[in-house]
Amino acid sequence: MSGGVTPRHARYTVGLLGGVYLPRTVEALASAMTTYGIPLLVLTTTGSAGLTGLAFALEWVPRLAAFGWAGVIVDRRGASVVFFFGSLGRALVLAAGAVLLLLHPDGTVAAVSVMALAATTGALTEFSYIAAETAGAAASRRAAARAHRVQAALLGIDQTANLAGPALAALLLLTGPPQMLTVITVLSLLAALLALRTPPSPVTPARAPKGDSAGLLAGWRTIRSLPALGWLVAGLTVSNLATGLLQAASPVIVVNHFGQSTTAVGLLWSAAAAATLLSVTLCRFAIDRLGLWPVGATCGALASLACLAAAQAPDYLSYLVLVAVLMAAEGGLAVVLRTLRSRLIPPNRFGSTLSATILILLLPFPIAGVMTALTPPDALGPVITACAVLQALGLFLAFTRLRTDPALRA
Repeated sequence: MSGGVTPRHARYTVGLLGGVYLPRTVEALASAMTTYGIPLLVLTTTGSAGLTGLAFALEWVPRLAAFGWAGVIVDRRGASVVFFFGSLGRALVLAAGAVLLLLHPDGTVAAVSVMALAATTGALTEFSYIAAETAGAAASRRAAARAHRVQAALLGIDQTANLAGPALAALLLLTGPPQMLTVITVLSLLAALLALRTPPSPVTPARAPKGDSAGLLAGWRTIRSLPALGWLVAGLTVSNLATGLLQAASPVIVVNHFGQSTTAVGLLWSAAAAATLLSVTLCRFAIDRLGLWPVGATCGALASLACLAAAQAPDYLSYLVLVAVLMAAEGGLAVVLRTLRSRLIPPNRFGSTLSATILILLLPFPIAGVMTALTPPDALGPVITACAVLQALGLFLAFTRLRTDPALRA
């Protein structure tokens, strides 16, 4: 082989590590610190359980609104450009929030600032997330039969970030809100710079219909044309109401009900992320041997049982263990979903279909935030139990329907 020519497999490895995995790692860490740190910031700044639940809803409502635009723009402009501007925009917003909280550490200005951060950072994060997912899907398609390994690696990156992010955000919050926001700002800027290394993604022709509604409609039509994807998304959407309620209510449950500190909330999600990371690794090999359906059905059963038990947890330690089991099972379900959609969704419609898919999956999260804000803390247990029953029913119906589907048996 001539000395100046790089083998194709080597070029692919370099592109995968530097152009997909590294940008995704930094972005995932910044995103995890923002997602879990902002509600803690609201609770610390305002001392209100109701506002903490409302902040969780405010994080997710703009995210849902952003999905249509994000998918269309990624399809038209490419993953790298959208990734860059999404991360850069979040960095600028966080920097402004750090300055405001430095000047006004409490009072009305501080309360308004942290609630505004919840809304704006949520929307901007989704633009970079859709772009990163699109780049990851392209890498999965290149991996062909080993697509689930790439998706497991990407999910492993996300869960490693979720392992470090909540704990790091909680520790930084002890030094002060401006300090926490400054660190996330730096990470967001680094993610924006690394995003420029993301390989170009396919773009749709300029003559295609424009607008976020057109993109979401096209994505919805694609989902409807893929029954396996549609049933799995439906089951996971019902499941996410219970998962979202636990996420929204956990700061209130841990701090007010179990009498722990905000650091314990960060420890809770870090433990959950560690369990999920282990689960993702195990699922990668389990799918090799057993296939998608057995792994997905097992994870669905574990998620349902863990959520039901978490609603009755008598103390913080048992609650932490049960939430960790729940999130580990959710991680396995995520590997199944990511692998399935990378196999089935056409490349030229991936951005819009991914946006529609995630929009449907995340609809329960703002609902969960509103439910947490409106539910008295002492009544959260029965509400979580009711949602856990719905979760079990939704996942049972979905995987019963998918039992003989060739897409999950491949």
